[in-house]
Amino acid sequence: MSRKRRRSRITVGQRCLMVLAAVLLVVVTLTCAYKALVHPPQRENKEAGSAAAVSDVPAEEQDADQLALAAKAAHSARKSDFYTILVSGVDDGNGGSDTNILVAVDAGAGKIYGVNIPRDTKIRINGKNHKFNAAYNIGGMDQVAEALSGQLGIPVDYTVEVSLKAFSALVDAIGGVDFNIPIDMDYDDPYQDLSIHFRAGTQHLTGAEALKVVRFRHNNDGSGYGSEDIGRMKTQQAFLKTVAKQTLRPSNLTKVSSFAKIFQKYVKTDLELGELAWLGQEAFTVGADNIDFSTLPGKWTSPYIYLDADEVLTIVNEHLNPYVEDRVPADLNILT
Repeated sequence: MSRKRRRSRITVGQRCLMVLAAVLLVVVTLTCAYKALVHPPQRENKEAGSAAAVSDVPAEEQDADQLALAAKAAHSARKSDFYTILVSGVDDGNGGSDTNILVAVDAGAGKIYGVNIPRDTKIRINGKNHKFNAAYNIGGMDQVAEALSGQLGIPVDYTVEVSLKAFSALVDAIGGVDFNIPIDMDYDDPYQDLSIHFRAGTQHLTGAEALKVVRFRHNNDGSGYGSEDIGRMKTQQAFLKTVAKQTLRPSNLTKVSSFAKIFQKYVKTDLELGELAWLGQEAFTVGADNIDFSTLPGKWTSPYIYLDADEVLTIVNEHLNPYVEDRVPADLNILT
């Protein structure tokens, strides 16, 4: 009971939507506005440089360390036009990044895949146990990216940090969203002046209404999804897919100015403008039907979610692996 009371309040960061929608909205329009700047992300590949250096030495003359380095470098060979981007929704000055999605843009294969990392996933930082959403408070986006990369055994090429306010603004900018609400929602929190009341079924949602839908975890009487965070993430994923379909339309390319202003105000990223434009062009080419999402599978055992190593490894290899080799090594740090 105590855990339920602790988690019953709906904090801002915990309900921030998977704001990849913000990136999709803006970069698609920037493609037209800044066509001259368009170019693929310029990802540095230090491992490739190491591979070249080692390859100059004949195999029979390499010692054990050189052979190990060569093997590592060979594994680090990257697929063409494959990028991993960590998208995090952060609290507006109140806490960590409770919504984190690793997005794999496989332009070569024409696919985009996003995986949601549960906020309570157990991680270790500086030798101490933490929940994943605490990484942002410890060291910002760099720490979040490092924690995720260390667990999954793959690099995080770029990060995108989006504040909560961007979500409502972007949904309103595309004229609202038609969305099938999965269950009846009846929740009130007087401490936050928050009321969420919707009937199940398809409704046209404004930005403010959509935010309430993706924030919902359970009803006043405790009923609802049955699994609060997992159910909420599934709704977020379905909503994001719907937003993508309604956003990746030629008619929205006329809204360059509005999208650009929202992006500049609410989004922080280490991607350059021309790189964003290139990604937007690729997203438009891929289309919403080739954009999919899932959640890293695991089991909640107070106070953490322990990821299922085998199932997570399958997701990594099928959708997130940026390397030319077919498989990511199995010695991942998933169960830290």
